[in-house]
Amino acid sequence: MTAAPLVFDHVSHWYGDVVAVNDISATVESGITGLLGPNGAGKSTLLQLAAGLLSPASGSVRVFGERPAERPSIFARVALVPEREALPGMLTARAFVEARATLLGMPDVRGAAARALDVVEMGAAADRPVQEFSKGMRQRTKLAAALVHEPSLVLLDEPFNGLDPRQRLQMMQLLERRADDGVAVLLSSHILEEIEGVAARILVVLSGRLAASGDHRALRRLMTDRPHTMRVQASDVRTLASRLMRDPIVIGVEMVADDLVVRISDYAAFSRLLLRAATGTQAGEAITLFGVQPTDESLEHVFAYLVER
Repeated sequence: MTAAPLVFDHVSHWYGDVVAVNDISATVESGITGLLGPNGAGKSTLLQLAAGLLSPASGSVRVFGERPAERPSIFARVALVPEREALPGMLTARAFVEARATLLGMPDVRGAAARALDVVEMGAAADRPVQEFSKGMRQRTKLAAALVHEPSLVLLDEPFNGLDPRQRLQMMQLLERRADDGVAVLLSSHILEEIEGVAARILVVLSGRLAASGDHRALRRLMTDRPHTMRVQASDVRTLASRLMRDPIVIGVEMVADDLVVRISDYAAFSRLLLRAATGTQAGEAITLFGVQPTDESLEHVFAYLVER
Protein backbone atom coordinates (compact mmCIF):
# COMPACT_ATOMS: atom_id res chain seq x y z
CA MET A 1 0.00 0.00 0.00
CA THR A 2 1.16 3.53 -0.80
CA ALA A 3 1.68 5.68 2.29
CA ALA A 4 -0.64 8.66 2.73
CA PRO A 5 0.84 12.02 1.67
CA LEU A 6 0.63 13.44 5.20
CA VAL A 7 -0.26 11.95 8.58
CA PHE A 8 -0.37 13.74 11.94
CA ASP A 9 -0.39 11.16 14.74
CA HIS A 10 -1.15 12.66 18.17
CA VAL A 11 1.09 15.62 17.36
CA SER A 12 1.82 18.31 19.94
CA HIS A 13 4.19 21.26 19.80
CA TRP A 14 4.79 24.21 22.07
CA TYR A 15 6.87 27.36 22.24
CA GLY A 16 8.04 27.78 25.83
CA ASP A 17 4.88 27.68 27.92
CA VAL A 18 2.60 28.27 24.92
CA VAL A 19 0.95 25.19 23.45
CA ALA A 20 0.63 25.77 19.70
CA VAL A 21 -0.59 22.29 18.70
CA ASN A 22 -2.25 19.92 21.13
CA ASP A 23 -2.61 16.19 20.36
CA ILE A 24 -3.77 16.49 16.75
CA SER A 25 -4.35 13.39 14.63
CA ALA A 26 -5.38 13.76 10.99
CA THR A 27 -4.62 12.33 7.56
CA VAL A 28 -4.27 14.42 4.40
CA GLU A 29 -4.96 12.47 1.22
CA SER A 30 -4.62 13.46 -2.43
CA GLY A 31 -6.84 16.41 -3.34
CA ILE A 32 -7.38 19.70 -1.54
CA THR A 33 -7.76 19.77 2.23
CA GLY A 34 -8.59 23.05 3.93
CA LEU A 35 -7.00 24.02 7.24
CA LEU A 36 -9.37 26.46 8.89
CA GLY A 37 -9.02 28.43 12.10
CA PRO A 38 -8.60 31.91 13.57
CA ASN A 39 -5.22 33.57 13.97
CA GLY A 40 -3.15 31.81 16.62
CA ALA A 41 -5.03 28.53 16.24
CA GLY A 42 -1.89 26.59 15.30
CA LYS A 43 -2.30 26.39 11.51
CA SER A 44 1.15 27.72 10.60
CA THR A 45 2.81 25.44 13.15
CA LEU A 46 1.09 22.41 11.62
CA LEU A 47 2.34 23.38 8.16
CA GLN A 48 5.89 23.84 9.44
CA LEU A 49 5.72 20.46 11.15
CA ALA A 50 4.56 18.92 7.89
CA ALA A 51 7.41 20.58 6.00
CA GLY A 52 10.02 19.33 8.47
CA LEU A 53 10.96 22.83 9.62
CA LEU A 54 9.84 21.88 13.13
CA SER A 55 9.94 18.58 14.99
CA PRO A 56 6.93 17.66 17.15
CA ALA A 57 7.39 17.71 20.91
CA SER A 58 5.31 14.54 21.01
CA GLY A 59 3.60 12.34 18.48
CA SER A 60 4.78 11.94 14.92
CA VAL A 61 4.46 13.54 11.50
CA ARG A 62 4.89 11.35 8.43
CA VAL A 63 5.12 12.49 4.82
CA PHE A 64 4.69 9.58 2.42
CA GLY A 65 5.60 7.33 5.33
CA GLU A 66 8.78 9.23 6.28
CA ARG A 67 9.52 11.64 9.12
CA PRO A 68 10.32 14.89 7.25
CA ALA A 69 12.59 16.33 9.96
CA GLU A 70 14.75 13.20 9.80
CA ARG A 71 14.70 12.48 6.06
CA PRO A 72 15.73 15.56 3.99
CA SER A 73 15.32 13.59 0.77
CA ILE A 74 11.56 13.84 1.24
CA PHE A 75 11.82 17.59 0.48
CA ALA A 76 12.04 16.70 -3.21
CA ARG A 77 8.35 15.78 -3.00
CA VAL A 78 7.17 18.62 -0.75
CA ALA A 79 6.67 22.37 -1.18
CA LEU A 80 5.78 25.00 1.43
CA VAL A 81 4.49 28.47 0.57
CA PRO A 82 4.80 30.44 3.83
CA GLU A 83 2.57 33.35 4.72
CA ARG A 84 5.47 35.63 5.58
CA GLU A 85 7.39 37.46 2.89
CA ALA A 86 10.79 35.91 2.26
CA LEU A 87 11.66 37.23 -1.18
CA PRO A 88 14.96 39.07 -1.81
CA GLY A 89 13.91 42.32 -3.46
CA MET A 90 16.95 42.65 -5.69
CA LEU A 91 16.31 39.35 -7.50
CA THR A 92 13.99 39.00 -10.44
CA ALA A 93 11.17 36.50 -10.25
CA ARG A 94 12.99 34.32 -12.75
CA ALA A 95 16.22 34.38 -10.76
CA PHE A 96 14.38 33.51 -7.56
CA VAL A 97 12.57 30.52 -9.09
CA GLU A 98 15.72 29.36 -10.86
CA ALA A 99 17.63 29.52 -7.57
CA ARG A 100 15.12 27.13 -6.00
CA ALA A 101 15.31 24.81 -8.99
CA THR A 102 19.11 24.81 -8.68
CA LEU A 103 18.96 24.00 -4.96
CA LEU A 104 16.64 21.10 -5.76
CA GLY A 105 19.15 19.75 -8.27
CA MET A 106 16.83 19.93 -11.26
CA PRO A 107 18.49 19.08 -14.60
CA ASP A 108 16.74 21.78 -16.65
CA VAL A 109 16.73 24.78 -14.33
CA ARG A 110 15.75 27.40 -16.90
CA GLY A 111 13.03 25.33 -18.48
CA ALA A 112 11.50 24.31 -15.16
CA ALA A 113 11.51 27.91 -13.90
CA ALA A 114 9.94 29.22 -17.09
CA ARG A 115 7.15 26.63 -16.96
CA ALA A 116 6.41 27.38 -13.29
CA LEU A 117 6.27 31.13 -13.91
CA ASP A 118 3.96 30.67 -16.87
CA VAL A 119 1.64 28.45 -14.81
CA VAL A 120 1.09 31.27 -12.30
CA GLU A 121 0.90 33.90 -15.06
CA MET A 122 4.15 35.60 -14.08
CA GLY A 123 5.99 34.98 -17.35
CA ALA A 124 5.56 38.56 -18.60
CA ALA A 125 6.98 40.02 -15.37
CA ALA A 126 9.61 37.33 -14.78
CA ASP A 127 12.58 39.64 -15.43
CA ARG A 128 11.45 42.44 -13.15
CA PRO A 129 12.94 42.72 -9.63
CA VAL A 130 10.72 41.43 -6.85
CA GLN A 131 10.88 44.76 -5.01
CA GLU A 132 8.66 46.27 -7.73
CA PHE A 133 5.93 43.66 -7.29
CA SER A 134 2.53 44.03 -5.71
CA LYS A 135 1.51 41.69 -2.90
CA GLY A 136 -0.36 39.50 -5.35
CA MET A 137 2.64 39.23 -7.69
CA ARG A 138 4.85 38.25 -4.77
CA GLN A 139 2.38 35.55 -3.80
CA ARG A 140 2.41 34.14 -7.31
CA THR A 141 6.21 34.23 -7.42
CA LYS A 142 6.36 32.22 -4.18
CA LEU A 143 3.89 29.74 -5.63
CA ALA A 144 5.96 29.39 -8.81
CA ALA A 145 9.05 28.61 -6.72
CA ALA A 146 7.05 26.03 -4.74
CA LEU A 147 5.74 24.30 -7.86
CA VAL A 148 8.95 24.37 -9.89
CA HIS A 149 9.81 20.73 -9.07
CA GLU A 150 6.18 19.52 -9.38
CA PRO A 151 5.83 18.35 -5.76
CA SER A 152 3.41 15.66 -4.62
CA LEU A 153 2.49 17.53 -1.41
CA VAL A 154 1.91 21.29 -1.44
CA LEU A 155 1.55 23.20 1.84
CA LEU A 156 0.04 26.68 1.51
CA ASP A 157 -0.19 29.22 4.33
CA GLU A 158 -2.77 31.93 3.53
CA PRO A 159 -1.93 31.88 -0.20
CA PHE A 160 -4.81 34.14 -1.25
CA ASN A 161 -3.60 37.17 0.72
CA GLY A 162 -3.10 40.15 -1.58
CA LEU A 163 -4.79 38.57 -4.59
CA ASP A 164 -7.66 40.30 -6.36
CA PRO A 165 -10.81 38.25 -7.11
CA ARG A 166 -9.61 37.25 -10.59
CA GLN A 167 -6.22 36.15 -9.27
CA ARG A 168 -7.87 34.20 -6.44
CA LEU A 169 -10.06 32.35 -8.91
CA GLN A 170 -7.05 31.56 -11.09
CA MET A 171 -5.08 30.22 -8.13
CA MET A 172 -8.02 28.11 -6.99
CA GLN A 173 -8.32 26.67 -10.50
CA LEU A 174 -4.58 25.98 -10.57
CA LEU A 175 -4.77 24.12 -7.26
CA GLU A 176 -7.79 22.15 -8.46
CA ARG A 177 -5.88 21.06 -11.56
CA ARG A 178 -2.97 19.92 -9.38
CA ALA A 179 -5.40 18.02 -7.16
CA ASP A 180 -6.96 16.36 -10.20
CA ASP A 181 -3.46 15.13 -11.09
CA GLY A 182 -3.17 13.41 -7.70
CA VAL A 183 -1.28 16.10 -5.79
CA ALA A 184 -2.14 16.52 -2.09
CA VAL A 185 -2.74 20.16 -1.15
CA LEU A 186 -3.09 21.37 2.44
CA LEU A 187 -4.43 24.91 2.29
CA SER A 188 -4.55 27.21 5.32
CA SER A 189 -6.86 30.20 5.15
CA HIS A 190 -9.10 32.36 7.30
CA ILE A 191 -11.21 33.28 4.26
CA LEU A 192 -14.11 30.94 4.78
CA GLU A 193 -15.69 31.27 1.34
CA GLU A 194 -12.45 30.27 -0.38
CA ILE A 195 -12.00 27.16 1.74
CA GLU A 196 -15.61 26.20 1.16
CA GLY A 197 -15.24 26.71 -2.58
CA VAL A 198 -12.08 24.72 -3.18
CA ALA A 199 -11.52 22.16 -0.39
CA ALA A 200 -13.08 18.70 -0.52
CA ARG A 201 -12.25 18.17 3.17
CA ILE A 202 -11.77 20.62 6.02
CA LEU A 203 -9.78 20.43 9.25
CA VAL A 204 -10.98 22.98 11.79
CA VAL A 205 -8.32 23.94 14.34
CA LEU A 206 -9.15 25.98 17.44
CA SER A 207 -6.69 26.79 20.24
CA GLY A 208 -4.26 24.17 18.98
CA ARG A 209 -6.80 21.35 18.90
CA LEU A 210 -8.59 19.67 16.02
CA ALA A 211 -12.17 20.74 16.62
CA ALA A 212 -13.77 18.98 13.66
CA SER A 213 -13.06 17.45 10.27
CA GLY A 214 -15.04 16.55 7.17
CA ASP A 215 -16.69 18.48 4.37
CA HIS A 216 -18.61 21.54 5.51
CA ARG A 217 -22.01 19.82 5.17
CA ALA A 218 -20.85 16.85 7.22
CA LEU A 219 -19.54 19.20 9.89
CA ARG A 220 -22.85 21.01 10.01
CA ARG A 221 -24.77 17.78 10.42
CA LEU A 222 -22.62 16.79 13.40
CA MET A 223 -24.07 19.74 15.31
CA THR A 224 -27.02 17.83 16.66
CA ASP A 225 -27.55 20.21 19.56
CA ARG A 226 -28.32 23.13 17.26
CA PRO A 227 -31.41 23.35 15.01
CA HIS A 228 -31.10 23.21 11.24
CA THR A 229 -33.03 25.49 8.93
CA MET A 230 -34.42 24.32 5.58
CA ARG A 231 -36.07 26.35 2.84
CA VAL A 232 -38.77 24.42 0.93
CA GLN A 233 -40.49 25.36 -2.33
CA ALA A 234 -43.73 23.47 -2.94
CA SER A 235 -47.07 23.68 -4.74
CA ASP A 236 -49.01 24.15 -1.47
CA VAL A 237 -46.75 25.39 1.31
CA ARG A 238 -49.59 26.13 3.74
CA THR A 239 -50.87 22.56 3.70
CA LEU A 240 -47.34 21.25 3.82
CA ALA A 241 -46.62 23.42 6.88
CA SER A 242 -49.64 22.05 8.74
CA ARG A 243 -48.56 18.47 8.03
CA LEU A 244 -44.95 19.08 9.06
CA MET A 245 -45.92 20.75 12.34
CA ARG A 246 -47.45 17.49 13.56
CA ASP A 247 -43.98 15.95 13.95
CA PRO A 248 -41.87 16.69 17.08
CA ILE A 249 -38.64 17.20 15.09
CA VAL A 250 -40.16 20.38 13.61
CA ILE A 251 -39.42 23.29 15.93
CA GLY A 252 -41.10 25.97 13.87
CA VAL A 253 -42.22 27.01 10.38
CA GLU A 254 -42.37 30.39 8.71
CA MET A 255 -43.72 31.65 5.41
CA VAL A 256 -41.09 33.70 3.56
CA ALA A 257 -42.38 35.03 0.24
CA ASP A 258 -43.74 31.91 -1.46
CA ASP A 259 -41.42 29.52 0.38
CA LEU A 260 -41.59 27.63 3.64
CA VAL A 261 -38.71 28.00 6.11
CA VAL A 262 -38.63 25.05 8.51
CA ARG A 263 -36.50 24.77 11.69
CA ILE A 264 -35.79 21.16 12.62
CA SER A 265 -33.87 19.23 15.26
CA ASP A 266 -32.97 16.14 13.20
CA TYR A 267 -31.47 16.58 9.73
CA ALA A 268 -31.68 12.94 8.63
CA ALA A 269 -35.23 12.40 9.87
CA PHE A 270 -36.48 15.52 8.07
CA SER A 271 -35.97 14.01 4.58
CA ARG A 272 -38.23 11.08 5.47
CA LEU A 273 -40.78 13.38 7.13
CA LEU A 274 -40.86 15.74 4.17
CA LEU A 275 -41.44 12.87 1.75
CA ARG A 276 -44.34 11.52 3.83
CA ALA A 277 -45.89 14.97 4.17
CA ALA A 278 -45.57 15.76 0.46
CA THR A 279 -46.86 12.44 -0.88
CA GLY A 280 -49.99 12.71 1.21
CA THR A 281 -49.44 9.47 3.11
CA GLN A 282 -50.27 11.37 6.31
CA ALA A 283 -53.56 12.77 4.99
CA GLY A 284 -54.95 14.63 1.98
CA GLU A 285 -53.66 15.14 -1.54
CA ALA A 286 -50.07 14.94 -2.70
CA ILE A 287 -47.98 18.12 -2.80
CA THR A 288 -45.35 18.76 -5.45
CA LEU A 289 -41.91 19.68 -4.11
CA PHE A 290 -39.93 22.10 -6.28
CA GLY A 291 -36.86 22.49 -4.11
CA VAL A 292 -35.31 21.86 -0.69
CA GLN A 293 -32.29 23.90 0.36
CA PRO A 294 -30.43 24.16 3.69
CA THR A 295 -30.09 27.83 4.62
CA ASP A 296 -27.41 27.48 7.32
CA GLU A 297 -24.85 25.07 5.85
CA SER A 298 -22.31 27.64 4.72
CA LEU A 299 -18.90 27.27 6.32
CA GLU A 300 -19.49 30.63 7.99
CA HIS A 301 -22.21 29.03 10.12
CA VAL A 302 -20.07 25.98 10.82
CA PHE A 303 -17.11 28.04 11.93
CA ALA A 304 -19.22 30.38 14.07
CA TYR A 305 -20.79 27.41 15.83
CA LEU A 306 -17.45 25.75 16.54
CA VAL A 307 -16.02 28.99 17.94
CA GLU A 308 -19.02 29.47 20.21
CA ARG A 309 -19.07 25.86 21.41
